[in-house]
Amino acid sequence: MQAAPHFQVGDKAVYPAHGVGEVTSIEARDVGGERQLFYVLRILENGMKVMVPTSASGTSGLREIMNKTQVDEVFGVLRKKEISVETTTWNRRYREYMEKIKSGEPCQIAQVLRDLCLLKHDKDLSFGERKMLDTAKALLVKELSIARGMTEVEVEVEFARIFEN
Repeated sequence: MQAAPHFQVGDKAVYPAHGVGEVTSIEARDVGGERQLFYVLRILENGMKVMVPTSASGTSGLREIMNKTQVDEVFGVLRKKEISVETTTWNRRYREYMEKIKSGEPCQIAQVLRDLCLLKHDKDLSFGERKMLDTAKALLVKELSIARGMTEVEVEVEFARIFEN
């Protein structure tokens, strides 16, 4: 098992299903009669405030921004042209995709983005699928732009190149 990450104020961190946030403070709070320390994150995409107990940062899925190896793995997943979830019913596929997004794992989110982009070429996506596509794309664009030192527009252009037919 991986050691829980330790963050300082000003660090960027990724919180599953919410995306990249900045640690704005580390605060002590009383919870259930016990004093606990919390990372206070401001999610960059929407400004939402999230508090994560420092003692549970590893189990909550809070993690560091992906490194170069992970960036390469994400782009490798995006470039594959087979769909990972080939289940028959759309609701089961939807559930499996949501689990991947909620995992916070970049390669799993990349699978969702890839699958939905490939499906979009074959058929019109449902409202739920379009929303999920937008969520997966937003999560990856923000983190990849920070990990690679690029603008979000540059990452989106790279995605467009990968998924053009």
